[in-house]
Amino acid sequence: QVHLVESGGGLVQAGDSLRLSCAASARTFSSYAMGWFRQAPGKEREFVGGVSRSGTRSYYADSVKGRFFISRDNSKNTVILQMNTLKPEDTAAYYCAAGNAAYTTSVLTTTGQYAYWGQGTQVTVSS
Repeated sequence: QVHLVESGGGLVQAGDSLRLSCAASARTFSSYAMGWFRQAPGKEREFVGGVSRSGTRSYYADSVKGRFFISRDNSKNTVILQMNTLKPEDTAAYYCAAGNAAYTTSVLTTTGQYAYWGQGTQVTVSS
């Protein structure tokens, strides 16, 4: 069982940066690939980015590529989503997720691949 808690959301202006954190309770945090998803009102939850178990590989949605960056610290059971040059269309609830991955370099990209989810943190970007 993995318990995930996100933090760092808030209201910012377009062009600003924001850093989201996800703290995990897992005893074997390094066994899980981690990901970030977001969901805007009336829309489906969408993949933002993911990082492998080892932290050596990451993958991003085209909409955030070059602006968002994911990192993890397996010694602290945390994963970070650094969001730069935010746009109004980035407004959504952001969710951290953990999934079982067979390989240390695998990045998971779909909701069905993730077994554990946080409660979400709201990010609102004003124009």
